[in-house]
Amino acid sequence: MRFLKTAAVAAAFLGVVSAASATTVVVGGKNYTEQQLMSEMTAQLLKAKGFNVDKRTGLGTAPLRQAQENGQIDVYWEYTGTSLITFNKVTDKLDAAATYAKVKELDTPKGLVWLNPSKANNTYSFAMRAADARAKGITSISDLAAKINGGEKLSFGSNAEFYARPDGLKPLEESYGFTFGRDNVKRMDTGIVYQALKDGQVDVGLVFATDGRIPAFDFVVLKDDKGYFPTYAMTPVIRKAVLDANPQLAEILNGLSAKLDDQTMAKLNASIDVDKKTVEEVAAGFLKQQGLI
Repeated sequence: MRFLKTAAVAAAFLGVVSAASATTVVVGGKNYTEQQLMSEMTAQLLKAKGFNVDKRTGLGTAPLRQAQENGQIDVYWEYTGTSLITFNKVTDKLDAAATYAKVKELDTPKGLVWLNPSKANNTYSFAMRAADARAKGITSISDLAAKINGGEKLSFGSNAEFYARPDGLKPLEESYGFTFGRDNVKRMDTGIVYQALKDGQVDVGLVFATDGRIPAFDFVVLKDDKGYFPTYAMTPVIRKAVLDANPQLAEILNGLSAKLDDQTMAKLNASIDVDKKTVEEVAAGFLKQQGLI
């Protein structure tokens, strides 16, 4: 009798494990280091919790969002400012809390749930080589605009997405009252911008605030003194249908979100881009160190 009860409990347990294992979550990601890392951490974390994972990374912002709205991607880490401006076309200047509340509200009818935002604000930034910025007396984007309007030709390295997006280069130039000039804008992949700036191929580069190469390459970030860029709080966004079917995903993903801030992300990103560790080993090391797996 005791054996039968034990067997029944074991069978029930295996049934639960089997059910969890049968659930496949499609994890998406964009095509740069931080996003590759976040999709890998998410995949490893969900696998450790008994889920099957289908990871699809290397996508541009617009295709990734479209894939999620279409039900092809279940969860990925998006930035609040991107949803506010690029997806929802809101141009009002909002603080961090209001930005999160607004995108959460606007994306709900689309079947998307914004979970808890991390403290990592991966906003766009303009950077220069520290020595060059000191020599030119440039500490802010307004200083940069004044130099260019004064006749100094400075080249700008940017990815193609920022060059074209509605919260990108042209509106920023309008806000600050200057223009680099078409011939002085060099479009290249995001990762190449950092090396091009380091090597002196461009004078100013578009960077992400949490990128570990900023301190490693001795760059200085120019102050956005007009507050052009919104808050880009990195947040797990999940399809409501998937969350309703697997409510435990909220606690799992919020647990990871709570461990992330600017300093942590810069260090993790640098481990990959500067120290040349693999995305997989950095993800696993962090999850284990934090007791998440």
